[in-house]
Amino acid sequence: MHYVCQNCNQARATVHITETMPEKHERHLCDECAEKEGVIVKQHHPTNTILQEFIKHKTGLGGADEKACPDCGLTFREFQQSGQFGCPNDYEVFRSLLEPLIERAHENATHHVGKVPHTADESLKRQSGLTRLRRALQEAIEDENYELAARVRDEIRAMQSADAPES
Repeated sequence: MHYVCQNCNQARATVHITETMPEKHERHLCDECAEKEGVIVKQHHPTNTILQEFIKHKTGLGGADEKACPDCGLTFREFQQSGQFGCPNDYEVFRSLLEPLIERAHENATHHVGKVPHTADESLKRQSGLTRLRRALQEAIEDENYELAARVRDEIRAMQSADAPES
């Protein structure tokens, strides 16, 4: 089903907004009206181009761009230009070049730690925090970092005792 923009009543609506609070309300806008209202921001560059420039800027590592994957033959320079890997092995081949980039992009984390939506209730946020802490505890134990493990254990206990009903 095609809608006409509810603001200008001329262009085809390509942005469809459903607001559910306090009651359900739908709006249908064209790109231009949606941009004027600040609902969308037009990208002047394709996302792939932005990613390519980010990678080039953050990894500018001289002769390292000639390193190539033995499986697919992709060079790091080709990755910088396309922003895409050729095969799963590329993550291992280019690990040393990617880790600084990933750490900067994820605030010093080298693996995905997940996020909780801002709209989540407090119990969901606490549960997610406990899951994250339990994972950190396991990693600290595996790394034999017992001081860190003890601190994380204490954080877990504090969170759990805060959740416990008072008697």
